Amino acid sequence: MPTYSKEHQEFLKKRRRKKGVILSCQFLIILSFLLIWEIASKTGIINSFLSSSPSQVVTTFTSLLEQNNLWNHVYITVYETLISFVIASVLGFGIATLLWWFSTLAKIVDPYLTILNSLPKVALGPLIIIWIGANMNSIIFMALMISLFITIINIYNGFQSVDYYYITLLKTLNASKSQIFQKLIVPSNKNIIINCLKVNISMSLIGS
Repeated sequence: MPTYSKEHQEFLKKRRRKKGVILSCQFLIILSFLLIWEIASKTGIINSFLSSSPSQVVTTFTSLLEQNNLWNHVYITVYETLISFVIASVLGFGIATLLWWFSTLAKIVDPYLTILNSLPKVALGPLIIIWIGANMNSIIFMALMISLFITIINIYNGFQSVDYYYITLLKTLNASKSQIFQKLIVPSNKNIIINCLKVNISMSLIGS
């Protein structure tokens, strides 16, 4: 086993203590939230029909498990989430690429993207059900609406934020637009694209 100096051992102890304090605080926050939720529901401070309660959640979970329906519901939700996630990610990246490629098109659609992104998508739920029907397609469409426009805007803004001097340098070396996109724009926005995927999966789950 490696031997550490006394100072380093003290540092490791402090780091473990800090990690333990953080985990304990996180657990206490969750526990306090659940207790307050349960008490507020039982005492009528909040409407348990609308907000449910931890005990009712556990009861429903147990009931679904006993009826062998739980995993079916989990599968459907995961399926809807993944489908909307994949579609939103591919479409978002593709449309952002088109907007970067054609600057005139980007200027034309920019205000419309802002308006569409600001729409209250959840409030449009009843209309979506009327348009598409009360089925899985309407759920996927809702999840897609929630995540698509923010994906387009974030990735396009990332493409636009690449240093102009780097692009100019590649142009002086006779690089084509596709080469600039492949060698500079996409690699420079790797972190932004990954972050968009992280946001997408959560937004798709919320939409589902």
